[in-house]
Amino acid sequence: MMMPRSGNRTMREAGKGAVVGALCLLMAAPQAFAAVLPNAPAAGHKATLTQDEKTLHALNRLTFGPRPGDEQMVRRMGLEAWFEQQLHPERISDAGLDARLAEFPALNLSVGQLMSEYPSPQTLKQMEKQGTPLPNDPVEHAIYADSLAFYAVQQKLPAAGAPPVAGDAAAMNGADVSMMAGVKPVDAAMSAGDVAAKGKAKREARLSEPAMSREDVEDLIALPPQERMARLVGMSPEEMIGFKRGLKPFQVAALMQGLTPQQRQDAAAMQGGVRLIAAQALDERVLRDVYSERQLQAVMDDFWLNHFSVYVKKSQNEPYMLASYERDAILPNSMGKFEDLLVATAKSPAMLTYLDNWQSIGPDSKAAQRGKRLGQVAPNSKLAQAVPKGINENYARELMELHTLGVGGGYTQKDVIEVAKCFTGWTVDRPYGGVGGGRFQAMDTATPGEFVFEENRHEPGTKTVLGHTIAEGGENEGLQVLHILATSPATAHFVSNKLAERFVSDAPAPVLVDRMAATFLKSDGDIKAVLTTMFHSPEFWSPEVYRAKVKTPIEFVASALRASNAEVVNPMPLVQAMQQLGMPIYGMQTTNGYSWQADQWVSSNALVSRMNFALVLSGGRLQGTQTNWPQLLGDGGDSSLAAAPTAGTELRLESMLLGEPAGVHTRRTVLANYNDPTAQKVAAENFAKTGQAEPMADAGEDMAAGQAKLMRVQAGRRGGYGQGFQADKAETPLDTMAGLLLGSPEFQKR
Repeated sequence: MMMPRSGNRTMREAGKGAVVGALCLLMAAPQAFAAVLPNAPAAGHKATLTQDEKTLHALNRLTFGPRPGDEQMVRRMGLEAWFEQQLHPERISDAGLDARLAEFPALNLSVGQLMSEYPSPQTLKQMEKQGTPLPNDPVEHAIYADSLAFYAVQQKLPAAGAPPVAGDAAAMNGADVSMMAGVKPVDAAMSAGDVAAKGKAKREARLSEPAMSREDVEDLIALPPQERMARLVGMSPEEMIGFKRGLKPFQVAALMQGLTPQQRQDAAAMQGGVRLIAAQALDERVLRDVYSERQLQAVMDDFWLNHFSVYVKKSQNEPYMLASYERDAILPNSMGKFEDLLVATAKSPAMLTYLDNWQSIGPDSKAAQRGKRLGQVAPNSKLAQAVPKGINENYARELMELHTLGVGGGYTQKDVIEVAKCFTGWTVDRPYGGVGGGRFQAMDTATPGEFVFEENRHEPGTKTVLGHTIAEGGENEGLQVLHILATSPATAHFVSNKLAERFVSDAPAPVLVDRMAATFLKSDGDIKAVLTTMFHSPEFWSPEVYRAKVKTPIEFVASALRASNAEVVNPMPLVQAMQQLGMPIYGMQTTNGYSWQADQWVSSNALVSRMNFALVLSGGRLQGTQTNWPQLLGDGGDSSLAAAPTAGTELRLESMLLGEPAGVHTRRTVLANYNDPTAQKVAAENFAKTGQAEPMADAGEDMAAGQAKLMRVQAGRRGGYGQGFQADKAETPLDTMAGLLLGSPEFQKR
């Protein structure tokens, strides 16, 4: 989803506040747009970059942006030594990130474990239909019972389903839960009146259960953690629905206080497992980008997840596969051999599901022959209708066009068909999982939701791919195809060009791409070697490319959090912000991934949205995230600095946030507007409207919905929920000053 190109209405609305209006003018100024467009000449047209500029350039291109102190650290180490260290992430401790991710135990589970522990809507549907008994484990029993009760409530909704989500964003909300519960999505042409009517029906269905009284909710929250968890587990499904309906958003954190990560996860999963699973996968992306010490690996992880893009709402099961996709396929291979990465993605259940290869079946395979006989005997039976009808070309086409050879890579439609035949039988074992049978028992041998090769689905016979003869060989046929593609000169050039486009320029020099492609072929697709060639090329250090790349929304958000040394205790509001900025995580519906080109992200509407986000972040209005500007400036709790920053303070912030002086126009605008008392409030109001996303479901719906409600920017409220946050802390001119710099055109460049 890209932001609308026309931003006039947004600019008029933003103009309601003096600061935001002034910044709209700043963003719209020709010199400001020139400053963020690619290949803008560096100041003074220098022949070479200074050593300090090289340090900043490396940090801006090879990480998600410098944190306070990073430039000094790289200068002490030396650029070569720092780059060599980043090339070997296994040598870098990431204990800080690991501690944060320990709050999300589901990230460590296999696809089969997730499906067993936290049932999908499809599993619930099958259980309801078949009368399957619930698991014996008390916690699992509660999760299943509550989820089934919630599923029953969902079935009271009109057949057309819940209102659609504008922009089809990846953040999991009420409409997503309805979709994943088996409700048909609403027609895209649905009128506003229809949407309102469906929304009303949805609310009425949920209101059919009485809410628990305020006193009873407060009494439960006041229990010691172990007793509180035992009370939740012991509730009947009807009690749980009433409790969730009576639970207010501000009470969610108090309810979770003192529980272990596993207990918090289980409590959140009651009546909402799929939402929990998706939320943790999205949270993990944000936290890795911001906090990992292995920054080059994090950048490459982001690059490959975009190159091998999957879509979170492809199916009910896709959310269950995202954690494994990153953990098992992308991250460990992100800086290794390209062929290993290609094989890992081809076998990933997330990719098999997204591009439908799990359903592909050879027309002359044993399974197809049985299907034909079944169709002749009982053509109208459900079993006959459910049998896959033949090969699926989706993966074969995207494998060559987007993953390897590129458009014009020399393949034909016949090659697509032959490749598709080679990959028949590459599928997913029991894609809808099964009912849990005891927490984490016998899971080492269980394979629901995992890759499996089914010989009886495989198309027999010899195939010809790109002039190569592929002898009949079962699963090995697909591996041969991947080897042919991974070692192709066309792939070397296509992948090298994409890397150069991400790291160097929107229009990388052909000589650089050729040099990187030669290394790719010589090293058998060693990604470290290709990056090293790029790093040592003069084109990477050219003044013409210095600060000439425009940050994508995810790069902008991550860099703002890193530059401000922000403390994130609840990443979900940041996930929602990514939707509002036009780049929902795992939210690219088409197969080509998000663009690295500036013209896809530079518009008045998009830049004003970034400014609003920057003010929301700097002023503490983004719930779950905290900034402390006096502390960052080394002044501790100096309240006078926060209340009355000076021009000297602004220069210090420029150095810390931008790495170098801001332009004259930016500085003048910041100094003229940082004292506006309405700036942050107006920014929060405008940012909350961005994208017109459907609000999250009511907190009473389920625990996960209550947590997700924290995602919304709430105008007039500050601070997040959690230890160390000051919800009543007044906004300060220093907050506004920092936010204006984070939203400035200079900060949009890397």
